[in-house]
Amino acid sequence: MSPFRFAFDTERSCVWINASSNLHPINSETRGLSGWVELTPTADEAIDLQHPVTGRLQVDAGRLSSGNRLYDLELKRRIDAGTYPTIEGQMTQVEATGRPHEYLVTGDLTFHGKTRTFAHEMSIEVSKQSIVLRGDYVFDIRQFNLKPPSMLMLKVYPEVAVQVELHGTLVS
Repeated sequence: MSPFRFAFDTERSCVWINASSNLHPINSETRGLSGWVELTPTADEAIDLQHPVTGRLQVDAGRLSSGNRLYDLELKRRIDAGTYPTIEGQMTQVEATGRPHEYLVTGDLTFHGKTRTFAHEMSIEVSKQSIVLRGDYVFDIRQFNLKPPSMLMLKVYPEVAVQVELHGTLVS
């Protein structure tokens, strides 16, 4: 069986970023994620891991927004969105966990000009026409050579919780 390619829906796919500070939480919801995943589904709508699973995700760093203009300006300055305009993920390996629709996904994340490899469990629901991938991970921004922001009395902590939900449709 040939692999199926699913393109991510930029309107429905979303990443939520939650940071904490000494004063209050800082939350962001970003849409406009683009990319694809290619895999071979089984008859029971699981992933056939005997075949390669690949995928790519991209988001414009300038789209990241907390809704607070001051914080957003500092974020874009700090991540140097002009020099590093995209955040990219590359799926490199998928393994079974023994639980239905749950997989250990390994991939490379490129952010702020640095590429790091991460592995974490994701929920992947695949059908003949669509796919939904859901996952979350807590990143330490210092792994990408970023200093946690601090402005006036606000000090942002380096651990940032990221949640992603990717909706894809079959590409003919």
